[in-house]
Amino acid sequence: MLSITSQYLARYRRLDTDDGAAVLLPVTGAQRRFALVRAMDPAGRPDLVPMFFAFPRGTVDPVRLASAANRLAALHPVLRARLTVRRGTPALHLEEPQVPVTRTACAPGEDAATVLRRALGGWTPQGPPLRLFLVQDGLEEVLAIVLDHTACDGQSLARIVGELGAAYDEGPGAEGPSPAEVAAELAAYRDAVLLQLDAEERAGAPAAMAYWGERLRAVREQAPGPRPESLSAGTAPSGSAALRLPAPPAGVPFPELLDACRAAAAALFGAGHVVPLGYPWGGRPPGAAPVLGCFLNTMVFPTVTGDASPASATAEAWWDDLDHAATPFDAVVHAARAAGSGWTGRLDGMLTVDDARRHPPLCLGGVTGREISVDGRAVRGPFAVSVTQGAELQLRMVWDRTILPDRTAESAFTALADALRTPAPTAA
Repeated sequence: MLSITSQYLARYRRLDTDDGAAVLLPVTGAQRRFALVRAMDPAGRPDLVPMFFAFPRGTVDPVRLASAANRLAALHPVLRARLTVRRGTPALHLEEPQVPVTRTACAPGEDAATVLRRALGGWTPQGPPLRLFLVQDGLEEVLAIVLDHTACDGQSLARIVGELGAAYDEGPGAEGPSPAEVAAELAAYRDAVLLQLDAEERAGAPAAMAYWGERLRAVREQAPGPRPESLSAGTAPSGSAALRLPAPPAGVPFPELLDACRAAAAALFGAGHVVPLGYPWGGRPPGAAPVLGCFLNTMVFPTVTGDASPASATAEAWWDDLDHAATPFDAVVHAARAAGSGWTGRLDGMLTVDDARRHPPLCLGGVTGREISVDGRAVRGPFAVSVTQGAELQLRMVWDRTILPDRTAESAFTALADALRTPAPTAA
């Protein structure tokens, strides 16, 4: 039987042959997942990746910024490609660069965070994958660089920030990339995606499917569906809690973070459940150019709530999972369901880890922006934990208020933080 990736490639190649008038690029397994999540969302919401930077008021020239962003989109195919579904097959349709810069001022009683939450909540999925929002707020202005997740992963963000700042410094009259540069970057992107799909095709072999089927057989999502009517008017759709901890020199071991998320899930859903927790993992395939795009697979860890197993057991299971890390998410869901799980593919939690020491600041015209957070934005799924490694360890948890009450989620965050302060015992 053909793997899911093999079936996708066959359908894509028919599209590529049949529709010669349009440039249709294949999508990675990670992009297929985001296309599926968007299709399953009642409102058709895409997953967004925003970055927010505060500058002194009057710093940012919108015309210069738009010119810089469009030169970036002209060079990088994924920044001017829109997700489309042709005959049931997802692909990226390449278009002319068109990056909007939306300028907004705060109404009386509003701040930039309120304005930006509203702007992101009104995101229309039919538009370009990269959009910029500039909000005047007192003595500051906040620039939001927002991307559809199908166009980027965490490894792309640093390059986008660096190249946008460099293009801004060149001024609005600078020439865009040459036709040869555009063609070379397009070829590099297509080659990288095809290399990724080749790796995913190999990773969908029967042995890997059997591994994931057995591994996830008992998984069941525990959180109820969202209840939009449960929020009163004016309430932010998500809650959040944050904490700073001393940072171990080498960072917190990932299995320890998984155990901490287990503690949070137990506080949320009770003991004795096998909860699906997702986390991004991977990178560009060997031999691929470092193109902008979305290549990180979402892996699934079956989190057994209330389990008192030693940390070494978590580490051993996680290392075994990494041996099968290239199996794409949709194939993993198929394997679990074929093995008897009732899991639909919805995740009850997400864990992301980031190294802030690798982030270049956004510098526009010699002025360095201050990266900030905007709380209260809509989140995908019941809860998400992010850990940022820097001079300190920044621990943050957000939750969907239409699914989880604040009091319950705050108790879960306390359990998460306590688990990291007091690591689980290792086996003797």
